[in-house]
Amino acid sequence: MALYREQGIVLRTYKLGETDRIVNLLTQGRGKVRAVAKGVRRPGSKFGGRLEPFSHVDLQLYEGRNLDMISQAELITPFDGVRDDFALSACGSAMVEGADRVAQEDERSNALVLLLLDGLRALSGHPQHPSSVLDAYLLRLASVAGYHPYLEACASCGDPGPHTVFHLAAGGVLCGACAPAGSHGLDPQVIALMGRLARGDLRRISTVDDEPRVRRAAGTLVNSFLTYHLGKPLRAWDLVPR
Repeated sequence: MALYREQGIVLRTYKLGETDRIVNLLTQGRGKVRAVAKGVRRPGSKFGGRLEPFSHVDLQLYEGRNLDMISQAELITPFDGVRDDFALSACGSAMVEGADRVAQEDERSNALVLLLLDGLRALSGHPQHPSSVLDAYLLRLASVAGYHPYLEACASCGDPGPHTVFHLAAGGVLCGACAPAGSHGLDPQVIALMGRLARGDLRRISTVDDEPRVRRAAGTLVNSFLTYHLGKPLRAWDLVPR
């Protein structure tokens, strides 16, 4: 069986038998990998707490018939501060669930790995509004998945904005001429906030000056957009305090 090394992020884990665990990983070179960590639930396991969700790890694995096997694991960044805080953990869980939904096995995606790392690093900085960091991450996740949201010009004709009608199927805002009859525009502050969330460094996202109702409305719209294009909602999204 061929040995290989990978860096990856632990997306989620499952119990296997009495002492083992299946680990879902997002890796740089092989996309999504499902592997077994033998004895990880046994006291004194050599893996210790290195294979917890959110952990960024350096791994040695060998290929198996159905599942690969983890033979070594070294922590790069544990992100334990994210796991230990309810709000941050809820946002992190939605981030890794979204990445798990988008990632494919044997399909390299550096953009997805870097985006998830950026999201977890932003959360580890204990932002004032973690949900806004999550919303910014999810907008960019949609772009990585091929569903870039058009927020500054009409998604149909390209007419420069600002426009306030947001159409899920069209992929973003629509001008008055392209919007379906009877469409109702959103609060311009909501569209403006979404535009800010879609740009810049995740670790510098600031929504301190935005009203709670605007943040909540933007978050709901981001969730609806992602749900429409990925086919079903993220389970962890409902756990996120807003």
